[in-house]
Amino acid sequence: MGKKINFFVLLVVVIICVYSASNYQELSSVIDSGDTAWMIVASAFVLLMTPGLSFFYGGMVSKKNIISTMLQSFIALGVVSILWVLIGFSLAFGDSIGGIIGNPLTYFAFNNVGLEPNSDFSSTIPFLLFALFQLKFAIITPALITGSFAGRVRFRSYILFMVLFSLFIYSPLAHMTWHPDGLFRNWGILDFAGGTVVHMSAGFAALAGALFLGKRKEVALSPANVPYVILGTGLLWFGWFGFNAGSALGANPDAVIAFANTNIASATAMITWIFYERMLGRKMSAVGACIGAVVGLVAITPAAGFVNIGQSMFIGFIAAIISNYAIHLKNKSNVDDTLDVFPSHGVGGIVGMILTAVFAKEVGLIYGQTQTFLYHLLGLLIVSVFCFFGSYLLYMIVDRVLTMRVREDQEERGLDLSQHGEKLE
Repeated sequence: MGKKINFFVLLVVVIICVYSASNYQELSSVIDSGDTAWMIVASAFVLLMTPGLSFFYGGMVSKKNIISTMLQSFIALGVVSILWVLIGFSLAFGDSIGGIIGNPLTYFAFNNVGLEPNSDFSSTIPFLLFALFQLKFAIITPALITGSFAGRVRFRSYILFMVLFSLFIYSPLAHMTWHPDGLFRNWGILDFAGGTVVHMSAGFAALAGALFLGKRKEVALSPANVPYVILGTGLLWFGWFGFNAGSALGANPDAVIAFANTNIASATAMITWIFYERMLGRKMSAVGACIGAVVGLVAITPAAGFVNIGQSMFIGFIAAIISNYAIHLKNKSNVDDTLDVFPSHGVGGIVGMILTAVFAKEVGLIYGQTQTFLYHLLGLLIVSVFCFFGSYLLYMIVDRVLTMRVREDQEERGLDLSQHGEKLE
């Protein structure tokens, strides 16, 4: 009976989209072909980050959980894409309701999302392209969370959580931060490419998930496939150029600045990480280099278009030290964040958000301006509380509907077999 209901719901969603979506008109003369070409490529870059994340996470877990962990990232490509077309985009970028969330009817089922530009968001590319670019951000955000509870969550329960998180956590944050009438945007809070919307939201949701689900039976973790981790890092780094440089929404100087800052911050963080580890008497590990690189990418994301090369190096350096120490503190605590999502993405996002307010051209603290910095601190407090407690509430709701944690025998067998009937030979 349950399978028939699930299929019926999917069929209804498809029918709604078929009858509601806009009829596309011919391209307007105001479309800039260069900006449009770059944004198509950038959107593809960002989409590649989610398969990259699946390799990054999959290589870090035990052999019996590789397939499950990778699928938890990969499945977001399907689930969030459908949800975004149906209602997610409208909640994030529809007509503002109090600066908090968009009207769900504004672009319901991509109605009125066509090939003409929307000057409120970008005046030189098709509005449909803007919507699809933003979709890639919405896809990877819940996928990032999965590293915190790898090896102990039921797959169906995770899908339900992903849907609720996208609707009630991600969409309001995106609206407040990036919509012209959004609360944070009107306060002057700067987030060039998603340090707040993507990484802090995922980081605090990951912390809530680790606390809610509790410790694994086997806490000790040895990466099953380090080459997967390296491959995943490379794909993430590559895709991040679309993530950050694409957020300039055109082939323009801001895109070039963001591109350069993205690379140098990640490179600095990676080198800082391995030498800091060596200074502490530890090995210069491949996994450590990869984590460092990702932390640098996370930290530069909110600042990418607002700072110069030297400042991006400083951001990468500081983020690597602080996140490394945060992982050390987490390992001494009772929090079982399996793949260190909060110390990497949550803390990295916090560092990036604060340093954006310090260095941002003309409005940063080093230019004698305090307003942006103070609003960033207020935004940090609001985002932290909203994402942590909001996500914890969603975990509780999902757990009442579909038990979230797998049984002990399923955890021992591994999620590949218990959840998917597959295993890595």
